Amino acid sequence: MDPLVVLVLCLSCLLILSAWRQRSGRGKLPPGPTPLPIIGNILQIDVKDISKSLSNFSKVYGPVFTVYFGMNPTVVLHGYEAVKEALIDMGEEFSGRGSHPVIDRISKGHGIIFSNGKRWKETRRFSLMTLRNLGMGKRTIEDRVQEEARCLVEELRKTNASPCDPTFFLCCATCNVICSIMFQNRFDYKDQNFLNLMEKISENNKYLSSPWMQEKHKQHLEFTFENVVITALDLFEAGTETTSTTLRYGLLLLLKHPEVTAKVQEEIERVVGRHRSPCMQDRSHMPYTDAVVHEIQRYIDLVPTNAPHAVTCDIKFRNYFIPKGTTVLTSLTSVLHDDKEFPNPELFDPGHFLDESGNFKKSDYFMPFSAGKRICVGEGLARMELFLFLTTILQNCTLKSLVDPKDLNITSIFNGLMYVPLSYQLCFIPV
Repeated sequence: MDPLVVLVLCLSCLLILSAWRQRSGRGKLPPGPTPLPIIGNILQIDVKDISKSLSNFSKVYGPVFTVYFGMNPTVVLHGYEAVKEALIDMGEEFSGRGSHPVIDRISKGHGIIFSNGKRWKETRRFSLMTLRNLGMGKRTIEDRVQEEARCLVEELRKTNASPCDPTFFLCCATCNVICSIMFQNRFDYKDQNFLNLMEKISENNKYLSSPWMQEKHKQHLEFTFENVVITALDLFEAGTETTSTTLRYGLLLLLKHPEVTAKVQEEIERVVGRHRSPCMQDRSHMPYTDAVVHEIQRYIDLVPTNAPHAVTCDIKFRNYFIPKGTTVLTSLTSVLHDDKEFPNPELFDPGHFLDESGNFKKSDYFMPFSAGKRICVGEGLARMELFLFLTTILQNCTLKSLVDPKDLNITSIFNGLMYVPLSYQLCFIPV
């Protein structure tokens, strides 16, 4: 038989099979845009801004809908009520981790972020216990973050107020905090072993940021040395890249809004002064600074679609049937940028977290670390680093933009995993 005829027949069979699979499943799943055979809805989704595409779908199909990345369905939850109902009210049922082909090839189901089932529960329990034994949540960790904040300021002073890109310094600082926890030792920013570690973390994040489609997840349950290694790698990558990117974006927003920076520095001067380092006890007396840190995280919307979840069993959700193992995407953008909770959500405004009396105002919609069973293990550490690093920098330095603040570009780009700011430079002027 002619090879061309064989090829056409094979492709036709694949198209028919794909169409049948998608049609047979759509009657049970939530509604959504009609997928094409094999490729699904990928042509209808802007891979450079998946969150925006999902938001547009929600306007047509509501807060719960289905899209196809390839031949496999993904249920999307859009808006606070749907996300809360899944991650918090039905936390156990939605505690599975969806597949990410690039990560699957690297981690092979190990680690804490992308593992599942018994392995995930054991690894998470072990990680939390170990981190607590190493000082997580205790004064010793705060001391280490304060020490690193002082070292960071010293490195910034060495720039002699010359223009610089803060990326390297911030990555070193956040990575060193993880090093001080796991190795009980920090490193000089010029230490070659430390620089090699930073390079490997950066390389891995580039791989993880590549566009992803569904792929069958192969689950392993044994707890091995390899699992410990991957877990440590998870902690390094999650604890370094996300926090340093938030700090880098935060400094850019403070450059853009000098009036906000001035208010923060006035509060630091009044509460902390110049003769001691800021500490976490200060935060309760610094409502404006606390609001600014929260607003930075809300505004930048770092991980817009969260890490993919999966349902751990067949479930009924809002009258829809979702089969066990189905990947679920939760739109954190739709929560952090909800215009009912945060008026004018596209504007950077610390008032989103302040009441009429200027006191700090909590919000259930503040979910930059996700929520429920899969909430970020390092949330407490990240909150501590963001507050102490930013306040220590502003206590010791004045931020100077190279251009008029009105001309600063604060738009972000989506790297496949996170929203990151464009590269920029600034001057750190010692106070």
